[in-house]
Amino acid sequence: MAKKKKVAKKKTAKKVAKKATKKKVAKKKKVAKKKVAKKAAKKKVAKKKAKKKVAKKKVAKKKAAKKKVAKKKATKKKTAKKKATKKKS
Repeated sequence: MAKKKKVAKKKTAKKVAKKATKKKVAKKKKVAKKKVAKKAAKKKVAKKKAKKKVAKKKVAKKKAAKKKVAKKKATKKKTAKKKATKKKS
């Protein structure tokens, strides 16, 4: 009887061990899923940032274009002034 009990104990120990490993595996999977989710979130954030960068570039281009136009107008004014001074003299 004592021998049988020992064998039974071994079996239950094995079962318990198996359950424990299953739990560990499940935990690992959960952690892995979380990590993947985090990575995906980071990618989303990166995409948003990239979009913002592109938008900023567009705005910068627009501003630069406006500056060019402003410069042209300023040069026109200067030439007009020169013409005016020439007329006076």
